[in-house]
Amino acid sequence: MSTSAIFHDSFYKFAHVSDVEGTAATLRELTATLTGSLLVAREGLNGTVAGTAAALDAFRAALARDARLAGCFTGIEFKRSPCTTPPFQRMKVHSRPEILPLGLPAGSAEVNAVGHVGLQVTPERWRELLDDPNVVVIDNRNHFEVRLGRFRNAVDPLVRNFRDFPAYIEAQLPLWQAEGKQVAMYCTGGIRCEKTSAWLHERGVAVLQLEGGILNYFARMPDAQRDWDGECFVFDNRIALDTRLHETAATAEQVYAGDPHEAWRLQRALRLDSPAEADAADPAERPSATPPP
Repeated sequence: MSTSAIFHDSFYKFAHVSDVEGTAATLRELTATLTGSLLVAREGLNGTVAGTAAALDAFRAALARDARLAGCFTGIEFKRSPCTTPPFQRMKVHSRPEILPLGLPAGSAEVNAVGHVGLQVTPERWRELLDDPNVVVIDNRNHFEVRLGRFRNAVDPLVRNFRDFPAYIEAQLPLWQAEGKQVAMYCTGGIRCEKTSAWLHERGVAVLQLEGGILNYFARMPDAQRDWDGECFVFDNRIALDTRLHETAATAEQVYAGDPHEAWRLQRALRLDSPAEADAADPAERPSATPPP
């Protein structure tokens, strides 16, 4: 393997961050040799970074050991994939009120996902759930992502933004409960499911979630193509990955074109340096469902 080969790491950690701006400044220093996007908030860190294997390994170690981070980001699970196309053009570190807004109505209590891991399901067990008639498997991603690829038998909620997902769950949950269904959900890397399951846990609803998301399933299951139809969208210049975590030939036009609801995403993806920037430089989700002016 060439030492100059580029790889992509995605990761997140719900943790109590007392000094958000100070943490952001430290992260800017630690990512000086990388490209990508990091979000830091009082509730933790969400990020995607790219660089050589050595540079990424050094960043991983620094996240766990740098005294300025006060141990907030130890024990992070990283998901690494190879790159043909450089995923990002620059490095951006942003501070935000949340690393992943759930979109609850104004006045709702803040969802505390710190320390909430949820009912994690291994990839091996997940395969069994896909065929269980007593389980409803929900794709916790945007419709354009689901349209590009999904697990077999999974339900597409037809949401345009993660902030719309709670309303869908609110509407459907009574029916699933009446039918005695166990709810299971998945997303790309796990963060959307973890935030959602924390919210539902506070409401007394237990939800199964795929451990490490789609990317972990692809990494752990050599025959993942048995259970996955299509490609997996990623919020960077590679656009999409196959079940072997290799970049596909998908283009932004193929992902967004033909759907008038996503025309603004396509325009931004073509105008900006990266499809990730089309979602407001957020590694997992654009913070608002309202298209920019």
